[in-house]
Amino acid sequence: MLGIEGYEPEWHHDADALAAVHRTRFVRLIGRKLRSSWLMWDMAERGWFADGPVILDFGITHVEITHRKFDECAITWDQIDLNVPIDWYEHFDWRPDPHAALRHARGCVLRAVNIIELVTVAEWRPRVLHAVEFLFDGARLAIYNAMDENGITDVPEDELPVTNWRRVHVA
Repeated sequence: MLGIEGYEPEWHHDADALAAVHRTRFVRLIGRKLRSSWLMWDMAERGWFADGPVILDFGITHVEITHRKFDECAITWDQIDLNVPIDWYEHFDWRPDPHAALRHARGCVLRAVNIIELVTVAEWRPRVLHAVEFLFDGARLAIYNAMDENGITDVPEDELPVTNWRRVHVA
């Protein structure tokens, strides 16, 4: 997928299911520092290719997060070898810590991981999978669905709306 050798994401649209599948692995990351992060970089456009996975390096493992469509998220573990070139249009590469929110979390100790759902009034979809949230000592990082691509934010949780959100605790 996306010219990334060995990358085979499994898509979820339910926060409880996503949390259950990955809980054991996330528990092992609690208490570890975020060493670095990597984004897929479009060299022709000179910017982040937000359709590509966001990679967080905790030393013992990499967690790879990707959003697509309206509410789908895939989390993979150590599937992406950053030393293998991306074989897609020949103008993509990996860049370390290119986003301010990622740099802010680098070196911080992970305390909790949550999946955030948006609560809606629509009967056909009362909850929409929105983000994977990482709470660190002194930092918050959320990798969210920015409508068929990834978004990254470090907005403090006390600035989030109290209603319309549901957190599913993962670790």
